Amino acid sequence: MRYSASAEQQLARASGPAGHDVLLQARGIVKSYGRRRVLNGVDLTVRAGEVAAIVGSNGAGKSSMLKICAGLLSPDAGRVIITGRLGYCPQNAGVMGFLKPREHFTLFGTGRGMSRGEADRRGRELAAGLDWSVDRATLAKDLSGGTRQKLNVVLSALGNPDVLLLDEPYQGFDRGSYLDFWQNVWRWRDEGKAIVVVTHMLNQLDQVNTVLDLTPARQGAGR
Repeated sequence: MRYSASAEQQLARASGPAGHDVLLQARGIVKSYGRRRVLNGVDLTVRAGEVAAIVGSNGAGKSSMLKICAGLLSPDAGRVIITGRLGYCPQNAGVMGFLKPREHFTLFGTGRGMSRGEADRRGRELAAGLDWSVDRATLAKDLSGGTRQKLNVVLSALGNPDVLLLDEPYQGFDRGSYLDFWQNVWRWRDEGKAIVVVTHMLNQLDQVNTVLDLTPARQGAGR
């Protein structure tokens, strides 16, 4: 698996239409757990300004595919090329309970090259886009499950990533927050980001550019 190799990035850019560079390219991804193969030669290409959805039954390898694209899990075969900055939102909120949300903004934002003030401001802006007004006092461990997941989404988007990988990020959201989440996805798409969302909510699939169905009989390239 390789990331940001300049010659291959140029090839990926050349393969897409003008103004729509390929930002994520996965080819021939294979992954097994023991004798059980969950990914069998899976391909996925996502260009700037596109949204891809990964769907499939439980245990079909959706989260494994996203972790491989994020570089957190090694495939048995195949490769992934990411061009630009990467943001990743795991399925379960990976936050630190002893920190406040705004402390998370500062920690993650400065780790991505932002100033403390810029990270705090941008974190609160992203939170507002999910209908969340961040208070100063509450620790992450005391947030509701849905609000912790909003924090997870905000952290993935800090630092203006070019590629966003979101693993069922709306867990615990009410209907309004769920709709707000998708409005953010459309805005990020319009800003030229490449976005991959693992989802079991099929009502949004007519609004995405690519659907990768990891049901075993249908594995292969996304449409």
